Amino acid sequence: MSVANTASISANIAGRYAQAVFDLAREQGALDGLGREVADLRAALRDSADLKTLIGSAIYTREQQESAIAAIAGAMGLSATLSSTLRLMARNRRLFALPQLIESLERRIADARGEVTAEVTAAAPLSAEQERRLTETLAQKSGKTVRLNTRVDERLIGGMIVRLGSQMIDSSIRSKLASLQNVMKEVR
Repeated sequence: MSVANTASISANIAGRYAQAVFDLAREQGALDGLGREVADLRAALRDSADLKTLIGSAIYTREQQESAIAAIAGAMGLSATLSSTLRLMARNRRLFALPQLIESLERRIADARGEVTAEVTAAAPLSAEQERRLTETLAQKSGKTVRLNTRVDERLIGGMIVRLGSQMIDSSIRSKLASLQNVMKEVR
């Protein structure tokens, strides 16, 4: 099985769980709360090596995974809906799809709110003013409320790469140097 097939399977599994959680939260009028919980879950997954090991390792039994994820959900104060879903995923040996579940829920919540997320990779951390101006510019361009998901990659040397939906704007110095290098090769 190829990596693409594995990713597709994970996305399909996560999509079904995400749709169920999203539908329940929408019926209960709890989309804002779900959005906060999903953001907290993303941060926990990003920051905790133990959580990454728990969801990705086959050495834990179903019962151990369920018990651990229930304890984590309780400590984080997650809603009964999300907590039950995580426990069900553990019982079904599907916790490996947690990153895709988070992404799928974020997309559904953003769509419901009329938001779009711009993935921004910058050579240095953006100031609050830079983030504000970038958000306003992208909102004017897309006609939607824009949220920024920023990360720093010093290998860009300077500038940034912005992905908004299917569009990509690469103003990084690394990219410009690579283009210049290609042009110089053609001149020879």
